[in-house]
Amino acid sequence: MTMTETAAIRGDETVLVPTVTPVPRETGARVRSLTPAQQRAVMFAQQQILRAKAARKARDEREAALGRMREEEPRDDVRTEEPETRRGRRRGQTLSLREAIGHVLRDLRTKDRKTLREVSEKAGVSLGYLSEVERGQKEASSELLSSIAESLGVSTPQMLRMVADYIESMED
Repeated sequence: MTMTETAAIRGDETVLVPTVTPVPRETGARVRSLTPAQQRAVMFAQQQILRAKAARKARDEREAALGRMREEEPRDDVRTEEPETRRGRRRGQTLSLREAIGHVLRDLRTKDRKTLREVSEKAGVSLGYLSEVERGQKEASSELLSSIAESLGVSTPQMLRMVADYIESMED
């Protein structure tokens, strides 16, 4: 596209009006020019591409900064006490499957240093629902559990084995 000025007559005076004229593109054997609507659509698409690239770059920079921060943090702040014992659950006390699944999911997420938001977006689950599942307040379907497990980097059978191991350790 090229910018040109066209003379327009308004009343008694002649005014130069800037106009955009499309540069013909060769498509095969024909030469075709874009209509103004097509030009706007192309410009809009180009702007969207630039915005997407900028957003991707910002996200990558944010992730790199978080990675650097995590590398600099001392690892001795990792909790060794199980959340269930902090809330008053004693060994041998009855534990529901829902609570055990929630505990394992939260443990996997925190060990991987992921936020609820990251896991919920990757798994396609709402943040509030994932939080309720982790707290043992909601029972997730097998499809959702599978999706959550995959977003945490483990297979569904591995996650279920961890749940079984956790329940056994709490019953001893």
